[in-house]
Amino acid sequence: MVDGVLLFSRYAYPPNELGYCGPDRPQQLLEQVSAGASDDGLRQLAKGFEGAWPYLELIAASAGIADPLDERVVEAYWVGNHLLDGVGPRLMGDSLEARFKKRAAGSWNHLAEAVPAGAVPHHSFHVFAVYPWLGLLREGRLDEPLRVLDRCRIRWGQVVEVVGEEALVRSRRLEWDGRKLTLGESCVERVLVGLDGLGLAGNLVPGDWCSLHWDWVCERLVERRLKALRDYTLRQLAMVNGLSHPAPSSVLS
Repeated sequence: MVDGVLLFSRYAYPPNELGYCGPDRPQQLLEQVSAGASDDGLRQLAKGFEGAWPYLELIAASAGIADPLDERVVEAYWVGNHLLDGVGPRLMGDSLEARFKKRAAGSWNHLAEAVPAGAVPHHSFHVFAVYPWLGLLREGRLDEPLRVLDRCRIRWGQVVEVVGEEALVRSRRLEWDGRKLTLGESCVERVLVGLDGLGLAGNLVPGDWCSLHWDWVCERLVERRLKALRDYTLRQLAMVNGLSHPAPSSVLS
């Protein structure tokens, strides 16, 4: 079993390194993940990620798991697994209301519409259905908020080539047709697998499937995790597209 603290940190490092969320400790995250060094200090650091931590608490409580950093809970949030389906609409709605009703202000009713439509506490839900309503994406050029939504979600792709501390990975980017977010045709992107000898995912070879967050490969995906990431992401994407007021339209239209 993968250590849940290290698994959380693999996915938390890329946005933290960019200064987007969590305590300002990217070097610690990278060094400890690269070394496989889980400890109480890293656990405390994880609690400082105010976006992700309440979701972990919600998933754990719904499943009767004492530790929000249990590997099963962390996997559910970042990648996806059956624990997400154990979080009922009432618990999901209460959690979102406590966290976001005041911040979303007049947009709260639109955000809350997602709960009975099938929202689950998966990272893709937060990106597609919550993030745009909180004023964190600035209106402007279409490509900028679309790029942020695409890079902030956990993506999947297949390694084409690894050169030094970079990899070429074939993946599908988000596209906006004026009403819906969809996945476009596959294309090759250049991402990081290491920095000064430190990395998140270990050794990769062409043909490996992997997860990506912002500009980094987070981990090599076994078939089960690849399927879960695809399925839960596409479920939340379809749910958001079906709402009367899809959150992405607030920043992309």
